[in-house]
Amino acid sequence: MADACITFRDLTLGYNSHPAVHHLSGTVRKGSLTAVVGANGSGKSTLMKGVVGMLKPMVGSVTVTPGTRVAYLPQQSELDRTFPARVVDLVSLGLWPKRGLLGRHTAQDRAAVSEALMAVGLEGFEQRPIDTLSGGQLQRALFARVLVQDAELILLDEPFNAIDARTVTDLIALIKRWHGENRTVMVVVHDLDLVRTHFPEALLLARSPVAWGEAKATLAPENLLRARQFHEAWDESAPWCAADGDHDHAHEHDGHGHHHHAHDEAGHAAREKVA
Repeated sequence: MADACITFRDLTLGYNSHPAVHHLSGTVRKGSLTAVVGANGSGKSTLMKGVVGMLKPMVGSVTVTPGTRVAYLPQQSELDRTFPARVVDLVSLGLWPKRGLLGRHTAQDRAAVSEALMAVGLEGFEQRPIDTLSGGQLQRALFARVLVQDAELILLDEPFNAIDARTVTDLIALIKRWHGENRTVMVVVHDLDLVRTHFPEALLLARSPVAWGEAKATLAPENLLRARQFHEAWDESAPWCAADGDHDHAHEHDGHGHHHHAHDEAGHAAREKVA
């Protein structure tokens, strides 16, 4: 598809031969804003790692349109806050795709870092050690780093966790700014009310895709119930199942009409338990 930014083809991702994301097919349109939702352990962070290439597919493929600049912000819990760095150092890391790790920063680069810090409300914090920042301040600094990267595809993994309401509001405004600039943004979000209020599209995962499309329709009660039932039925020790031709796991999403092909989650879960 000409306007696809990310294409999933029967994608299965996992760790140590155990799947975390199962049989995802569809496309993420260029310029779209999508929330990725689901219970803990439903595969949301795994999907992000698959898109950026940190995890290789067990089955199928994920393809980012060639030439797309990508910015990925992992969960704060994955970051080493004890690293001896200042806020300006952290934000300047966003320049390395352009300059390399040892490249000289130009006056234009320094201006870009200053503008990014202003945009996230951290003007004057340049020399602060990152281990002195609150959770909200650190997340603002990380968003400033994303701003400096000037990426076309932005992936944010649970950016609103453990931060204050004011910071959440400000970061959502930045996400909407990126969306308005026709960047493609995918965000792992726990708060479903935030998704309903601010996100046009949503992907609901329960290891396998349950629904994908317009956010309010995706988060309909029947879909949330099905996701919970599927998630609770999952057998952690079950091996991954290769496509065996007797059923269609793929959840198609065309990026335009959001056609939902319902599948029998309970049956799928049962098959996983006996696979």
